[in-house]
Amino acid sequence: MAFAAGEPCLLMDGKGRKYLLALEAGQEFQYHRGVLPHDRIIGANPGTVFDSSLGSKLVALRPRLADYIVKMGRGATVMYPKDAAAIVSRADIAPAATVLEAGTGSGGLTMVLARAVGPQGRVVSCERRDDHAARARELITGFFGSVPDHVELRAGDVEDEIAAVAPDRVVLDVPEPWHSVEPAAAHMQPDGIFACYLPTVPQVEEVARALRASKRYVDIETVEIIVRPWVVEGRSVRPAHRMQGHTGFITVGRLVAR
Repeated sequence: MAFAAGEPCLLMDGKGRKYLLALEAGQEFQYHRGVLPHDRIIGANPGTVFDSSLGSKLVALRPRLADYIVKMGRGATVMYPKDAAAIVSRADIAPAATVLEAGTGSGGLTMVLARAVGPQGRVVSCERRDDHAARARELITGFFGSVPDHVELRAGDVEDEIAAVAPDRVVLDVPEPWHSVEPAAAHMQPDGIFACYLPTVPQVEEVARALRASKRYVDIETVEIIVRPWVVEGRSVRPAHRMQGHTGFITVGRLVAR
């Protein structure tokens, strides 16, 4: 399907550098190797190679969700795709599930969850800060074209929403997720899963302590995801000079009956 005005486009140059832009009639993409009018991209198919005004090659791609999350002009810090993917897997977030998330931040994880549950599912995302919530709405709209019908963006504390939503999964990227451990145990669906993302060891210790103290969770685990790219060029195969090391800890617990 050809590019249309209003949708995101990812331009990649000959050195693999990537540039994210929202296509708009009459606008231009400018960088150190020239200019490329948006009107040349609109109507073209993804994978088309363009010459900039200075003769440099740029290939136009439809961004993957991972590309968009990393490159979007975010406000709050986003969860890296490597961690979001691990949460989807370890919390077993599947199509048609109901997921309660907090905090929305820039909306990166919200978009991943929306994709995972699909139109038959439901994602309710809570955010305390109005500025973050407004920016998340803009960024989610920038990728999907609008906020999907199965995504609800709410203001306030997640603890106030758990009973009403009665989710299958609770996924938290907030500083003190242990406050939600007991409410989640009381109102999640049977076989529910509690997952949280934290940057520091003391926070992990606190939430793990709360999960065990509740006596409502089993199979409690904490992991961190480290991605090590490799360079493969002809007969030269070696690790890249940079890697995605520690970004945060993922802690997951599975709900059991009283």
